Amino acid sequence: MRLMISGGGTGGHIYPALALINDLKKHDTNAEVLFVGSNRGLESQIVPKQGIDFEAMEIQGFKRSLSLQNFKTVYLFLKSVKRAKQLIKTFKPDVVVGTGGYVSGAVVYAAAKMHIPTMIHEQNSVVGITNKFLARYVDKIAINFDDARAQFPEAKVVKTGNPRAQEMAETVSHFKWSDIGLSDDKQTVLIFGGSQGALKLNRAVVAGMHELADRQYQVLFVTGPKRYDEVMLQLNSVDLRGNVLVKPYIDGMPELLPKVDLIVSRAGATSIAEITALGIPAILIPSPYVTADHQTKNAMSVVNAGAAKMLTEEQLNADTLIETIDSLMLDDKEREMMGKASKATGNPKAADEMLAVLESIAKK
Repeated sequence: MRLMISGGGTGGHIYPALALINDLKKHDTNAEVLFVGSNRGLESQIVPKQGIDFEAMEIQGFKRSLSLQNFKTVYLFLKSVKRAKQLIKTFKPDVVVGTGGYVSGAVVYAAAKMHIPTMIHEQNSVVGITNKFLARYVDKIAINFDDARAQFPEAKVVKTGNPRAQEMAETVSHFKWSDIGLSDDKQTVLIFGGSQGALKLNRAVVAGMHELADRQYQVLFVTGPKRYDEVMLQLNSVDLRGNVLVKPYIDGMPELLPKVDLIVSRAGATSIAEITALGIPAILIPSPYVTADHQTKNAMSVVNAGAAKMLTEEQLNADTLIETIDSLMLDDKEREMMGKASKATGNPKAADEMLAVLESIAKK
């Protein structure tokens, strides 16, 4: 298969694409892949490091207020569509996939207009602007959450889950907590506010650090690279007692996650896919700064399944955070039930199912 795939801007659009590519190459060693992304998004840094052919475009999103920048947005979109058509003529893909982000809008739209089989993947429970636009043009729409189904033409929708879930489920971990300075004999809580960290979560953890340092369980607290120095300055006088480890970022998250007993995290679609693939009990703190409050809706789908608890940012402080962590870490039976419910909501074969859909439309 010759696959052209486009997505970017955030890891939530990039990592599902990479997971799908990895699954394709596992099944088809002769597969050819071209990833088309934006020149300023994270994909321009992440994708080439994976040894995947990458083409970059200049594109931007619409401003929500009246702005002259929106004229530039239209110009860049039309320019990107023209460039995408040139890339399609050269690469000759069997199928084109979009995983979200403005750049995928131009690429998938161009492919549809050239009568190339197309599919988009919607990771969230609330459909993004780009996928809303593309829905009328594509052949198939893969979704992760059932809540997204009613927002698309029913006949095109197939629920596959998130390809990142399968990648996580198939990871073989040899990681030990002692590798990073924690104990292998204690249950472990991971507190992780995403790749950039989460300011209010960090503040709540710092405020409750004296108590966390005294718990029977241990804590790995990931601050985000930009917030690490500030957090360490605030913790300068706190004795962590070897029970809390503070890190700016974790490179080997797929290796580490299977060893976690409880995770406190944001409710991004990819994070939830990873958590449910492994059946990890979770405390989800949705970001209120995302379009249409989609993280809250993502979180509620897991909470309603009995797989997680949720704290809003309004509810979040040191007391509520520690109380919620304690309620789970001191109750093995509830954590076990939540873990089973979590695993039941994920799809460990999501990448295979999405690949099967691609193969079916590529043959048409």
